Amino acid sequence: MFTGIVEEIGEIVHVEPAGDAARLAVRGAVVTSGARHGDSIAVDGVCLTVVGLDGDVFTVDAVAETLSRSTLGDRKAGDRVNLERAVRADQRLGGHIVQGHVDATAVLLGREPQDRGERVRFSLPPALARYVVEKGSIAVDGVSLTVAAVDAESFTVALIPATLELTTLGARRPGERVNLEADVIAKYVEKQVAAYAREAGR
Repeated sequence: MFTGIVEEIGEIVHVEPAGDAARLAVRGAVVTSGARHGDSIAVDGVCLTVVGLDGDVFTVDAVAETLSRSTLGDRKAGDRVNLERAVRADQRLGGHIVQGHVDATAVLLGREPQDRGERVRFSLPPALARYVVEKGSIAVDGVSLTVAAVDAESFTVALIPATLELTTLGARRPGERVNLEADVIAKYVEKQVAAYAREAGR
């Protein structure tokens, strides 16, 4: 589990295709500190398992499902990515509960500079629309964000200067794709309510 509080911006060092899967080598001095084989690290919001370590570079495998559902299939050497280690039980939950299970990708539609930060608008995949609510939480490329506004086809977030500086969202441009993970609590609530409604309809 993660919190959506990015620890550092890392760099893709190498991508090795392997049929419909791929092995990625990623540089990140912070997240590799104390890392061990089998640890979980979120790369742009995708939970991946460390299979190798070499100094400040860690290696992970991404299977076909991961590559097709996220932007990792587009990544190449030199690309910058958001990195976060799995949260420990004794840490503060600074963002929200993020599983690292990307639901879909979205497209950055526009950026609007403000006095303190920016408002950034993204497309909203129809399958996720019911989970995205104003003032609710959403993870974009692994970054925990609060939804500032939402309509049928898009949602907007307000990025503070720290987020613009310390994550890759500060450099994303209109037309680029990002990873989305909806709030898992909303999914569980939906499932339980649906089950209750079915039973009540008997």
